[in-house]
Amino acid sequence: MTRRSVRCLLLLCVAIFGHAPAYSQKVAEVTLMTAGDGSAFLPYGQGVAAYLASKGISIDVKKSAGSNENLSAVDASATTIGTAFMVSAFDAMNAAGWAAGRKHENLRALFPMYETSFQVAALRSSAITSLADLDGKKVGVGPAKAPAEVFFRAAAEAARVRPIIVNGDPAALAKLVTAGEIDALWQGAVVPIPSLSDVADRADAVVFGLSEAEVAAMLEKFPQLSATIVPPGNYKGQTAEIRSVSAWNFVVANKDLPVEVAYAITKAILSANDPKSEIYPTAGGTLARNATHNRIMPFHPGAMRFYAEAGIVLPAR
Repeated sequence: MTRRSVRCLLLLCVAIFGHAPAYSQKVAEVTLMTAGDGSAFLPYGQGVAAYLASKGISIDVKKSAGSNENLSAVDASATTIGTAFMVSAFDAMNAAGWAAGRKHENLRALFPMYETSFQVAALRSSAITSLADLDGKKVGVGPAKAPAEVFFRAAAEAARVRPIIVNGDPAALAKLVTAGEIDALWQGAVVPIPSLSDVADRADAVVFGLSEAEVAAMLEKFPQLSATIVPPGNYKGQTAEIRSVSAWNFVVANKDLPVEVAYAITKAILSANDPKSEIYPTAGGTLARNATHNRIMPFHPGAMRFYAEAGIVLPAR
């Protein structure tokens, strides 16, 4: 065991029990998988790591391609946790969609992050204000085969348009929109979505969502999603509400993450008095009561221990 691993174990036990243990237990360092530059996962994960560090719990943050990579990494490693879009997690657990042929049986939920909502940004000069305007247009959708692309393709099908898909990091795609090199950017994250805000802040742009018919078509195809409304004022120049679809994100762990470690992390995060200021501005939904939004994945026993203490009744599975 390395000195750092010993320190990690001691700090975790202090967080849980209030003192160092009278016994020795081997524990590896915990890695938190997030996403790339310009994503909502990365700064949220960095905020989680900084907050945990202030409570004496050390974890390492690692960039990734997002939910799909994170879920596979967590499934394969007892010392990896990850930010995950729960629609992607649904596929992982059922060997469907992007995870076809591989059932991820080791995934367990820790705590809720925030609600993901999907919108589109385009330059006002393009006259693009709806999905119907995107036929034949170049649209950035984030990393290849990630949830944003999957949902955009379904939304485009509902709108009966055939856009040209452009993959890449959201931050880079936002720059391409403002430069006029692609026509629009579709992304999903907590509102306001960072990459879409970047477009709206840097250029005269519009941010829009889906029509009622398109929302209905998406809900029929993806029962894991729900309808949502983005109130005016979330983006520069937004004067009307935006209708779209959304789903929740959770931090997930491997079933073999030590119970004491899972408990300490979950308890520390969900004991924040004001998660928006103590963890990250998008962490307003990082509350114990929002654990009930997970209806697809078992909770880790360590997390369940905290919820039981907090009086949270988890959904039956």
